[in-house]
Amino acid sequence: MKRILILNGPNLNLLGRREPEVYGSQTFEAYFETLPALFPELDLAYFQSNHEGAILDKLHEVGFSYDGIVLNAGAYTHTSVAIADAISGITTPVIEVHISNVHAREAFRHHSFISPKAAGIIVGFGLKGYELALRSFL
Repeated sequence: MKRILILNGPNLNLLGRREPEVYGSQTFEAYFETLPALFPELDLAYFQSNHEGAILDKLHEVGFSYDGIVLNAGAYTHTSVAIADAISGITTPVIEVHISNVHAREAFRHHSFISPKAAGIIVGFGLKGYELALRSFL
């Protein structure tokens, strides 16, 4: 059974309450509970942090032992060289996911430090983007 980590960054703990017109009205925890039924062949884990260092620590922790990481780094996508470097330093493939279409939003969201290091990128499909990312590991 493949082990996959879904790793969410800052403010994603507010899903369901934060800007529902952009991010939807479902919490990520409620959404995550639906995934094992859709992907019984995957051993799924979830981690969220608003702290860059905690995200780095988690990447280092699982980046040589898990089969895949689905990463929504939130705003750190556009600012964190450290997270990009961590992805370069691990062997586990990372799929970058964004709930909204970042290219249809503010200009600062158009650049990602993570994209050049990611195995793939999924943007703009809402929470379904996580499912698309998980399918890539099957």
